[in-house]
Amino acid sequence: MQTLRIGAGAGYSGDRLEPAIELARDGQLDYLIFECLAERTIALAQQARLADPAAGYDPLLGARMRGVLPYVRQPGRRRLRIISNMGAANPQAAAQHVLAIARELGLSGLKVAAVEGDDVLEVLRAHPEWTLDNGSSVAALGQRMVSANAYLGVEGILQALAEDADVVITGRVADPSLFLAPQVHAFGWAEDDWLRRGRGTLTGHLLECAGQVSGGYFADPGLKEVPDLARLGFPLAEIDPDGIARISKVAGSGGRIDVATCTEQLLYEVHDPSRYLTPDVTADFSAVAFELLGPDQVLASGAQGQSRPERLKVTVGYRDGWIGEGQMSYGGPNAVARARLAGQVVEQRLALTGVAVQELRCELMGVDSLHGSTFGAAAEPWEVRLRVAGRCATREAAQALANEVETLYTNGPAGGGGATRQVREVLAVASVLLPRELAVPRVHLEVCP
Repeated sequence: MQTLRIGAGAGYSGDRLEPAIELARDGQLDYLIFECLAERTIALAQQARLADPAAGYDPLLGARMRGVLPYVRQPGRRRLRIISNMGAANPQAAAQHVLAIARELGLSGLKVAAVEGDDVLEVLRAHPEWTLDNGSSVAALGQRMVSANAYLGVEGILQALAEDADVVITGRVADPSLFLAPQVHAFGWAEDDWLRRGRGTLTGHLLECAGQVSGGYFADPGLKEVPDLARLGFPLAEIDPDGIARISKVAGSGGRIDVATCTEQLLYEVHDPSRYLTPDVTADFSAVAFELLGPDQVLASGAQGQSRPERLKVTVGYRDGWIGEGQMSYGGPNAVARARLAGQVVEQRLALTGVAVQELRCELMGVDSLHGSTFGAAAEPWEVRLRVAGRCATREAAQALANEVETLYTNGPAGGGGATRQVREVLAVASVLLPRELAVPRVHLEVCP
């Protein structure tokens, strides 16, 4: 029976490179997928492109491609193809960067495709009356809106694969769609084969966070042990033509894959398991079952599907003020009391100097920054770090807030040290639904000479 082998090379933009190289070298893969985009990531990428038209793609693209491209079309090996959303806000520039690296490596004939069409900023600007999920209208955001990217499905990737691309670089494509596309391409599933698309989406969802399903973000010493976590192996799936997948990893790599790790990943970011909405299918995970076949081998079955949504989700990025933040450490006896006094001083100084703060957090990291005083006080620590952060309308106000924390060096309680301060612009995100016909994928293919 024909099977397809797909590996997960990254679960987010800053993920490790070594596990991806391990998969490319030893995983006997047909496809290696790098999933590197989050809602805020692409908005930041759009900001970068506004500053430099040649920028806007993932900063680790070059390092990743230099690591895995040598295994693409390597003689005597199973053909490996790469799919990634590392194009972010600028897939064509990313594709050109990949081609330049291919030339450096002497990979003549390598085909690289860029998939665009997800950038719908001008579409939204043409509809100022549309309302986002935060209650604001497109008109109200005005020029503060810096990005609007629709979650595309498999269509553009399928076109690129049909044109025999070795590397497919996309912008905003739904995470599981990156993994579903090669399954649809290899097995010829119909556009309305909701059952198999639901199964393929389950596989994509299990793999999309890479190391999470192989024990990363799972380990809890004494409760959930994960062997050799420092050498965590990223997962791969062996999939049959009906979309049933066996999840595993490269033999000898660190981590663990079992029913527990797969179950945790299945529940990740899923609101309604019976209606997991993607651009390609409304997947139903409510009857999914996992079976341990052997060490680090799990069979995933039971996913189903229904017709896809009529509209696409669009993530909108917009400027929303500034954050000023300062930190100061206090140590020794009575450290908590001195740190609390320091926080009170900063709050009073902001009021005295007229610094306008829309929201303010004053907390002791390691004491009350996560849970407040809900769980009561444990033994009082002899070291603590004060953090004061506030949202402000202007950069100047945010800078003034951060400066007030630093002045605690000589104007606050005894024993303060290790001050830091920073100011950053807030890039907020919201969502809106878009008729899918307004976001049409476009494919641009080039061949390395």
